[in-house]
Amino acid sequence: MLDHLLETSEGESVAITAVAAAALDGWLAAAPPRTGAWVRATGFAAEPGSHCLLPGDDGSLAGVAVGVKDGPDIWSFAGLPEALPEGAYRLEGAPERADDAVLGWALGCYRFTRYRAANGHRARLVWPAACERRRLAAVIAAVGLIRDLVNTPAEDMGPEVLAAAAAEVGGAHGARVSTIVGDDLLAAGYPAIHAVGRASARAPRLIDLTWGEPDRPRLTLVGKGVCFDAGGLDLKSAANMKLMKKDMGGAAHALGLAGAVMALAVPVRLRVLIPAVENVVAGNAYKPLDVVRTRKGLTVEIGNTDAEGRVVLADALAEAAAEDPALIVDFATLTGAARVALGPELPAFFTPDDDLAAAFSRHAEAARDPLWRLPLWGPYAELIESTVADIANAGDSPFAGAVTAALFLQRFVEPFGRWAHLDIMAWNAKARPGRPVGGEAVGLRAALALIEARFAG
Repeated sequence: MLDHLLETSEGESVAITAVAAAALDGWLAAAPPRTGAWVRATGFAAEPGSHCLLPGDDGSLAGVAVGVKDGPDIWSFAGLPEALPEGAYRLEGAPERADDAVLGWALGCYRFTRYRAANGHRARLVWPAACERRRLAAVIAAVGLIRDLVNTPAEDMGPEVLAAAAAEVGGAHGARVSTIVGDDLLAAGYPAIHAVGRASARAPRLIDLTWGEPDRPRLTLVGKGVCFDAGGLDLKSAANMKLMKKDMGGAAHALGLAGAVMALAVPVRLRVLIPAVENVVAGNAYKPLDVVRTRKGLTVEIGNTDAEGRVVLADALAEAAAEDPALIVDFATLTGAARVALGPELPAFFTPDDDLAAAFSRHAEAARDPLWRLPLWGPYAELIESTVADIANAGDSPFAGAVTAALFLQRFVEPFGRWAHLDIMAWNAKARPGRPVGGEAVGLRAALALIEARFAG
């Protein structure tokens, strides 16, 4: 994605002018009469994401007008790399749109090319002088990593490969990465991760990345790393199993965000915890109504083996909270109920901290990276009560599934309160400019902005 951003152009670059519909008449009035007549003849109305090629006197391409929204707008630039003729382009004026142009352009250049070459050309954009280049490069790299990890099929993205990806991210920034594997999880006190992952031929593991000076404020990221979720003995249907390569999307987000935090040298003591497992079927698979012990000491009755994500997160969150960090953020492709409530494009988040919730919402809006707070509604805890264990991972009620999942997780961070849980889809079901079908980073830019504001001032 960064390959399509140029230091300078080797030859002439073509100017791109961003035009909002409300400003179109004024822009046309100031343009040369020939240009104005051409634009009117094409029917260009500056609708967001539309564009108009502007001819020069000699018939060459003299410029491009692109329609944008009145306010901040990433996606109107995202279709240009594929739509414009091959060559180099530059943003003309509009320094306030420089960051949006770069981010939209780069995301529009993304293609998952592990198994086949990218087709078609991609036009290139010269880095605008006004943009926050270092930060944009970190965000673009993080989004690319998340998309690549989520798009990779389970055959090539097992727990051991996810651990290798974490080692690569950490190694690029001098982080320490360790892994507890297989039966060693039991000896180390992570029985819930072991229980969920033991049926796979690919051993479960806990990935643990640390970076930064020990005396800095502690930031801990936790990501659900279920590399494939067949549902366990409560086997999913074929249709519901089809996309379950993306069930490690939370882990991908934690790694992408960690990479950006390290690249930007945010002054924190960073820790990333990823329980990496496959939830599959074998003779030693954990079973419905089993009681699983956890790192915190709480026992969990397994109401449904397909509600495995919260079980592995229980151990990781308990470890995270034990250090009393300044902030814990977890990412998880946890519930279909969150998608039913908010749809596929609006991730849900939960936190018991109203100030943290307000900050998350504020940064999400500013970054155009939407999130919506759902409540940790205490009375619904009765829906996951157990008669034989401290808590059940799933109850019999069809209601409030995202809320009860979040309430379950909260039991493993209490009494710690500086915690936010993001229930995400991590997937684009339909293609739009800059957002191809497949793995997607959601909440990443909002979370990074929150972290920068909280820890870097």
